[in-house]
Amino acid sequence: MLSLHNLTAGYGGSQVLFGVELAIGAGEVVTLLGRNGMGKTTTIRAIMGLLPSVGGRVWGGGIAVDGAPVAGLPAHRVAQLGLGLVPEGRQVFATLTVEENLLATAANRSGRATPRWTLEEVYAFFPRLQERRRNPGAKLSGGEQQMVAIGRALMTNPRLLILDEATEGLAPLIRAEIWSVLAKLKAEGQAILLIDKNLAAVSRLADRHVVIEKGRTVWTGTSADLAASPQVRDSYLHV
Repeated sequence: MLSLHNLTAGYGGSQVLFGVELAIGAGEVVTLLGRNGMGKTTTIRAIMGLLPSVGGRVWGGGIAVDGAPVAGLPAHRVAQLGLGLVPEGRQVFATLTVEENLLATAANRSGRATPRWTLEEVYAFFPRLQERRRNPGAKLSGGEQQMVAIGRALMTNPRLLILDEATEGLAPLIRAEIWSVLAKLKAEGQAILLIDKNLAAVSRLADRHVVIEKGRTVWTGTSADLAASPQVRDSYLHV
């Protein structure tokens, strides 16, 4: 579904990515792991066509969706191919209500005749959002904003859901709820690309992990492989 080959990118004259390799098939859950500042968010921005909006660009290598190159496409065209993003920092519309935030992105990019995700389905997944549906984004807690961000991405009915720092800064109960939701999505066959620092949680959820260090892919493997590789965790993941 999505593949990156020798991806290089940067901002201005500063190179950040030096050769990222990654692939995700339909229904897979894959994590992108690495310490802060190693290029994870830049990789996501490159995939989504968002680098130009922050002064960056893809320098070389390939990004393909279903085998077709997408590097250089504007962000809205990438989204139309079925990639839904839950960005770092949530970025909900502060002056719109919960319901308006969700409806603002509603589309059917799944390829199915009938969309899986409707307003009612998102509310069933996140009952708290239905309770808060008239509240503006600025009046929500961090956890509620993250639920809105996930719900907003699901309302595009994506073929691939991408989450940048899925549970960062959230209270333990909210984190547990988010992990439960992601597990349910996986069980339904939703393809997911995930960035998060909780190794225990991502190891339970993901099919494969991709580790990057200083903008390069340095390791790829399953959760069992990661558990059996303390040197990988010590060298590339632990602070």
